Amino acid sequence: MTVTPGYLLALGDDALIAAQRLGEWAAAAPEMEEDIALANIALDQLGAARLLLSYAAEELTAAGRTAADVAASAPPAVTELTEDTLAYLRDDREYRNCLLVELPNGDFAVTIAKLLFLSAYQLPLYAALSGCADERLAAIGAKARKESAYHLDHAALWTVRLGDGTEESHRRMQAAVDQVWPYTHELFAPEPEAPVDPAGLRAAFLGAVEPVLAEATLRRPDDGWAPAGGRTGVHTEHLSYLLAEMQVLHRAHPGARW
Repeated sequence: MTVTPGYLLALGDDALIAAQRLGEWAAAAPEMEEDIALANIALDQLGAARLLLSYAAEELTAAGRTAADVAASAPPAVTELTEDTLAYLRDDREYRNCLLVELPNGDFAVTIAKLLFLSAYQLPLYAALSGCADERLAAIGAKARKESAYHLDHAALWTVRLGDGTEESHRRMQAAVDQVWPYTHELFAPEPEAPVDPAGLRAAFLGAVEPVLAEATLRRPDDGWAPAGGRTGVHTEHLSYLLAEMQVLHRAHPGARW
């Protein structure tokens, strides 16, 4: 199956927005070591985003698309499609990330729950992509798979530490899991453009998450409400605020170079 620019954008946007959210913890994490850990995970996500968005930009350019076609906010002087164009000049409705990654950080438990669920999804996803027929995407998947394994381990350790810790840390971690869980369903919704069936990743996701929740003495929430829309550009209000902060310098000085 041919990999489409739309699919590359979805993967790249997931990684980019996740990186931005994790970067917000710099100098604010509960431990100095965690400042560094979350910053490194953010950089891993940013690295994957750059590879994916660069690939998407090249594919869109080859198809005859311009910056104005893809990013409604692109000024007339900007015609070249690059990773920066896609990151900084698209509006929220032009982003294709899942809703999970754009949710506010909340307290530390919420961030850990988000990281646990995201990495438990990305690990089998990238593992599957590492064997796909598209050599460039396979190479990206092989690299990102190793990083996702570390992200999952890190989130799992914190989930157990908080869930099986004090009464207060347990309460907060359970509340975080309950809050974030509904947003995981969107990850496994059918995607016609995907070379990997998202529904086929759910078993591996649950196989990674459920033992961690059990060890952390946390209850897995029941499946019910399943918010969606991110893949089609329908986002929460939180993405607009995130993009306003992330894009302000580039938009204030379009085309600027160091």
